[in-house]
Amino acid sequence: MLLIAYSSSVQHLYSQDTSIVTNPTSTQNIRASADTQTSSPFFLVRTTGPMPFMEYGPGDDRLGGAKMTYLDSNILLRVYDSIATDYRVQLSKNHTGFIQKAGVKRDSLTAARPWYLSSSWKVYGDDKNDYISVQLDERLPYRSQHTLDPSGLLIDIFGATTNTNWITQTGTTKEIRNVWYEQIEDDVLRIHVQLNHQQHWGHYISYDSLSRKLLIKIKRQPSLRRKNMLVAIDAGHGGANTGAAGKTTRVLEKDYTLRFANELNKRLKRKGIQVFMTRTSDTDISMIDRALLLRAEDPDFLISLHLNSSANASVSGTSTYYRYIGFRPLTEKILKRMLALGLANFGNVGAFNFALSGPTEYPNCLVEIAFLSNDHDEKLITNPKFQKRVAKQIHKGIKDWIKSLN
Repeated sequence: MLLIAYSSSVQHLYSQDTSIVTNPTSTQNIRASADTQTSSPFFLVRTTGPMPFMEYGPGDDRLGGAKMTYLDSNILLRVYDSIATDYRVQLSKNHTGFIQKAGVKRDSLTAARPWYLSSSWKVYGDDKNDYISVQLDERLPYRSQHTLDPSGLLIDIFGATTNTNWITQTGTTKEIRNVWYEQIEDDVLRIHVQLNHQQHWGHYISYDSLSRKLLIKIKRQPSLRRKNMLVAIDAGHGGANTGAAGKTTRVLEKDYTLRFANELNKRLKRKGIQVFMTRTSDTDISMIDRALLLRAEDPDFLISLHLNSSANASVSGTSTYYRYIGFRPLTEKILKRMLALGLANFGNVGAFNFALSGPTEYPNCLVEIAFLSNDHDEKLITNPKFQKRVAKQIHKGIKDWIKSLN
């Protein structure tokens, strides 16, 4: 469910003072923290737990603040300010970010260095993926973004200065066309990756578990024969997370997303397509657990099904959502087919901050099928024939997308 409402912005925290500042809305004064040295303007932490993430600022809405990136564990960050449940961290001289306090732990053993250097790189492939490995002095934070025309990736490593004098390319890659770097700031190292296919199929950034080697895994284009593909289907909500409720019938979103997911699952399997479902019953599965399940299954793409709701009962229609620009084409094709059902056009929405739109590992499309809060849409949603028609149209949208790639 997408709720059409936004909270007011949180007060910006910035001080010209070199010491750590205290914000009136903070739940904790970092300077007075028991584990903070009062003589230092910052302290070091490391990311911890599954899928910690960085945000651009302190703003918030029901989907959380605008995310900059998900991070691996044990990444070194420099904290210099605090607001409520977040730390503000200095990524580089000119870049900052916000991270949840619950997503980091204090590192009192590591001493900060004035700079961190990169050394040798290697570009190679195995039987399924392509890789770039970059040796660094420390496990530093990063972010990535898709580029189009030509298709590629930009990966910024914050706090890194290049000392790379060679990049070994083994000739075993199939998706990576070219790799090079650019020192865009004194302490920001940018990796350029040019891809062979226009469609982005996913990438995943992590560190080698035993070293400070950054690993960038880039998925190759799979066989475009649909029977060779693995499609993941996510039925939104479940268990105690009921989602929206019907305006008249009071039916629950969690129950009907599962009905739509089951219809899509049956249709795809009848066509010989492999399917993985994040849930097949009314169970509680957190967003992080769903993302980790999907990472383990490694699907070729994901379809996540939801039902929309609005305080304005006249609002109706269908919509599709993506976060990363390279994943947009799938969402466009599915929306076009959904509109053939006679539903109003609520739009194709980008930069969407939904949890399952966040992973970079595979193309993904969130479908808000229709509005439970609208009388007309609600009647459609509860109609078993409509559920089958939706499955058919989503399948057609997938076929259109794959056909456009040939």
